Amino acid sequence: MTMTAVPFADAGLPAVRVQRQTPSGRIALTLALAALVALVAMPWWASTGTIRWILELCCYLAVAQMWNLLAGYAGLVSVGQQAFMGAAGYALFVLAQTYGINPFLAVFLSLLVPAVLAVPTYFLLHRLEGPYFSIGTWVVAEVFRLVSTNLPLVNSGAGMSLRVMKDYSAFERNVAMSLLCATLLLVTLGGSYWLLRSRFGLALIAMRDNPVAAASQGVQVGRLRFLIYVAAAVGCGLAGAIYFMAQLRITPGSAFDPMWANLAIFIVMVGGIGSIEGVLIGTLIFFVADRWFGEYGASYFVVLGLMTLAVALYARTGIWGAIARRWDAPWFPIGRRLIDPQQGTKGETR
Repeated sequence: MTMTAVPFADAGLPAVRVQRQTPSGRIALTLALAALVALVAMPWWASTGTIRWILELCCYLAVAQMWNLLAGYAGLVSVGQQAFMGAAGYALFVLAQTYGINPFLAVFLSLLVPAVLAVPTYFLLHRLEGPYFSIGTWVVAEVFRLVSTNLPLVNSGAGMSLRVMKDYSAFERNVAMSLLCATLLLVTLGGSYWLLRSRFGLALIAMRDNPVAAASQGVQVGRLRFLIYVAAAVGCGLAGAIYFMAQLRITPGSAFDPMWANLAIFIVMVGGIGSIEGVLIGTLIFFVADRWFGEYGASYFVVLGLMTLAVALYARTGIWGAIARRWDAPWFPIGRRLIDPQQGTKGETR
């Protein structure tokens, strides 16, 4: 538990301490580290099919958390993050298959593409508000899909196959995928947790609660939204590159599939917007539902849509919000509690 003494001697008040961690948070971090170790060790305990399932789950977590940062803190409701997933996926295939770069190195080199594309995209869309911004992000994703359909470099609408992966044994591919899964979660979930606990996290929380008031207190709202947008694009790009590497094939339809936006919205809205815990809960719900009921096709998607709508209308903080109201035991605490050694907790900022 990290605590910092804050003296109030000049005001004639007793010293208080700032508490940043909680017992539930320490338990969650321990479990998270154990999960990362299990991910890295997957080739020695899991089958290839199980590794593919876990990789897909990790990609869902990453994409949902990136959308959570955008909508839950920056106030940018995007339905087009698949644009950056597809861009990074295609960049990986071009670098590895066309130019002969090691595919595992190409995963990280491909992130330059969504990072570069996010800059003009944001400056094109940032003046739009609310639903207009959302529609704009969807239009951009469709433009990316149409460009890839007519671009000879990426084999146009026929798509590309990652044939270079046959040069690696099944065990080598499993080891690489396991390491990439762990890296993906460290970058997206771990990076988000680190960001929210930093001084930038305080600015994000202030911006989430009231952007006008935050700006009046010196928070550079426009700059912060831009940085979050680019970071989310890179995070989604990493998930896309890893996902399509595992699939060994990419096409315009799969690369820029709007379903990625749909699942991110479902996960965050049902689990709880503005919280990492909500993303974890929502992802597990979606993953299990997809495995058990995905065969029902359109009916299954209608049920998910109705569930998302019901949560948005009657439980806006999602499942985690209901849990947090009943039990004060955050898994990933980002707030600051002022502790008076004589009287206990004095207050809290989130």
